[in-house]
Amino acid sequence: MRKNRAAFASFAALTSVFASGPAAAQEGLEIKGAPVDGLMGFQPPATSIATDTQALDQMVLVIITAICALVFALIAWVIVRHNRRANPQPRSFTHNTVLEIAWTLGPVIILVVIGSFSLPVLFKQQVIPEGDVVINVTGNQWYWSYEYPDEGFGFDSYLIGHPATLEDSDYEAGARDYVLNDAMVAVLERYGYSRDEFLLATDNAVVVPTGKVVVMNLTGSDVIHSWTIPAFGVKQDAVPGRTAQLWFEVDEGKEGIYFGQCSELCGKDHAYMPITVRAVTQEEYEAWLKGAREQFAEAAPAAPALPYAPSVPAAQLVQVAEK
Repeated sequence: MRKNRAAFASFAALTSVFASGPAAAQEGLEIKGAPVDGLMGFQPPATSIATDTQALDQMVLVIITAICALVFALIAWVIVRHNRRANPQPRSFTHNTVLEIAWTLGPVIILVVIGSFSLPVLFKQQVIPEGDVVINVTGNQWYWSYEYPDEGFGFDSYLIGHPATLEDSDYEAGARDYVLNDAMVAVLERYGYSRDEFLLATDNAVVVPTGKVVVMNLTGSDVIHSWTIPAFGVKQDAVPGRTAQLWFEVDEGKEGIYFGQCSELCGKDHAYMPITVRAVTQEEYEAWLKGAREQFAEAAPAAPALPYAPSVPAAQLVQVAEK
């Protein structure tokens, strides 16, 4: 919604702590969840879900590395010990009961061990608790719409570089849609970001408090999208006509800016559909809400094609599934 741009400017002037306006985009917040050139591995975890998922990945990595090392060692031993020169007269047996039992039970035991650690992590992700903060998310081609139903407001979130984020003066200065040049860097700086955040930063961010359970209800308005924040360990498809849920709780003391992106091939501008989340303290969150209720109430996005399902306890979900 292009009306949001005017709201951002006035909101930034009214709010001195955290806002969705460009002037306060990074004020007092460190960028903690973002890709870094030249590095490998996961982003530092900001939630218990991400911590558990990364720990599980490390455990499985150790197991598969040990299996590969064992297989390579056995192959090398066979090549050296049982080649034609070292063993010109091979034995004539075809079976070994001990070996057959070992290579049957071994994989079974490994799978049981992996399953015993992975299933609790899976259930932790998929059993949705009661949310302290509920946010409705709609994926559109190619931007995200967010609604805080308990607060009575919502907003759209565009990549900085999308036409909705550019003014006529930006085009006159040489800015071009989705093109990184000096004029676009100036636009990024106006929103409080730098050149490094191009294709990551959005004009409007999701703001959540740390130490609180955040439940998101997701759907799509046109095609399948996928809401993802790597540092949170969450990824959920947003399917038109259906409502899916995810949850996370940012650890206290890990306030900062976290980036993600649509992780479903949703069309030609799929690459220009990032996600920005600002995790702040409860006091800062309440200060943000105070201004956001006024600034975004009139610019709330239209209702999705289907109503969002309310956040329900996991026990009720099980009962529904059994019926």
